[in-house]
Amino acid sequence: MKHAASCFPLCDPLYCAFALLIAMTCCSGDARAIDEPDSLALLVETLQHTEDAGIQTALMKGMLKGLEGQREVAPPNGWRDLSTDLASSEDRLVRNLSNQLSQIFGDRAAVQIALATLQNPSAEPGARRTALRSLLMQENKEASSLLESLLNEPALTLDAIRGYAIVENTTAPAVLLDRFAKLNETQRRAVIETLATRKNYAEALLTAVIQKTISHDDIPVHVARSLYNILGERFVKEFGKVRTVSADREKTMAKYREILTPAAIAMADPSRGRAVFKKTCASCHILYDEGGKIGPDLTGSNRANLDYILLNSIDPSYDVPDSYKVVSIVTVAGRILNGVLAEEDATRVVLKTVEQPRVAILRKDIAQRRISPKSMMPDGQFDKLKQQELIDLIKYLRTTEQVELAQ
Repeated sequence: MKHAASCFPLCDPLYCAFALLIAMTCCSGDARAIDEPDSLALLVETLQHTEDAGIQTALMKGMLKGLEGQREVAPPNGWRDLSTDLASSEDRLVRNLSNQLSQIFGDRAAVQIALATLQNPSAEPGARRTALRSLLMQENKEASSLLESLLNEPALTLDAIRGYAIVENTTAPAVLLDRFAKLNETQRRAVIETLATRKNYAEALLTAVIQKTISHDDIPVHVARSLYNILGERFVKEFGKVRTVSADREKTMAKYREILTPAAIAMADPSRGRAVFKKTCASCHILYDEGGKIGPDLTGSNRANLDYILLNSIDPSYDVPDSYKVVSIVTVAGRILNGVLAEEDATRVVLKTVEQPRVAILRKDIAQRRISPKSMMPDGQFDKLKQQELIDLIKYLRTTEQVELAQ
C-alpha cells in the first residue's frame, strides 16, 4: 500500500490538506500548535475541490477527530455552502459525517436532521446510534428526553442507558432502576456504571442497595470504588469497606495457589476459560487481537508464569505504570468519569473508560481532576468467579494460541 504522500504531487492541495490533517489528528500534546480556524478553513477549501467520496470521508473523519469533545465551534469559512453540497451526496457516510460536523458548528438544521433520524424507527440502527451520540455530545436536551422511549428498542437500549451518563437527566435513576430487573446482564452492568457517574444518580443507587432492589453482587468492584469516592462513608456503611488486597497479598495468593494446582489446570477447559475472559477481562484487555484497549495487551505478557498472573490479578495496583493509573474527572455539570489518559492537548482531555474507548472532555468543562495510584483494573476480580471458572480462565490465559470460544 502506498504512503499517502505518494498519492499526490507535492504541489497538489490535497497532499497539503492530508499533511495538515495528519498533523492535526496524529500528533500528541502539541497538536493545537497549528491554528485551528486556519487549518479547518484549508480542509474545507480542499473538500470544495474534490468530489471523491473516499477523500471527503477521510478529511471529515479527521476534522471530527480534531474537534472531538467540542461544542458550538464557529464554522470555518465556506462550510455552510459546502455542507449543503455534501448533504446531497450519493454517499450516505459523506452525508452523515457532514451532519455531525454541522452539529459541532452549531447548525440547528443539522440538529433537526439528526433528531429526525433518531426518532425514525425505520432508519438503520447504526445511523440512529450515531445520531444519538452526536446529539448527546452537543448536550442536546431533546435527545436526552427521548432516552426513556429508546430503552424500549432492543437495538438502542444499551446506547440509551449510557446516554443518561452524558447529559444529566433528573428522571434517569427512577427510569433505570425501575427497568433493572428486566434487563440482560450487559445492560444491568451499564445501568450500574451509569448511576455511578453523578452524585444524585449515585445516591439513588445507594437507596436501591439499602432497599435490596439492587444486590451487592450487582456492583462490580471498580464501580464500588467510584461510589465510595462520590458518597464516602455513607456508601461504606451500607455496602461495606471497599477492600484493598495489598495488605494480605501473599495470603490471598497462597489461597489461589492451592486451587490452581498443576493437576487442576491440566484438566481445565481453555474454551470455557475464553468465555470467562470475554465476560470479565475483555472490556479492558486485548488477547489474541480481541478485546479492549484500556489496559495492557496481554498477548505478549508473561502468562505462562502463574505467580505473574496472580500478582497482577489479585493486586493490580501493586506496581502501576503512570499510563495505566486512574484519572478521575468531575465536570462543571457534575458528571464523574474514571479512566486512563488516552491523550490531551490545550483544549481537551481524552480518557479511555470501561464503558467507552474514547471520552473527550473540554478543559473548560473540568471542575476537578485527580490521578489515583490505583490501577484501572479493580481488586478482587477473582472473588466473584466460581472455582471452575477461575481454573478455566487461568488455563486460557496460559495458552500460546487462540482457542475456540465455548458456546
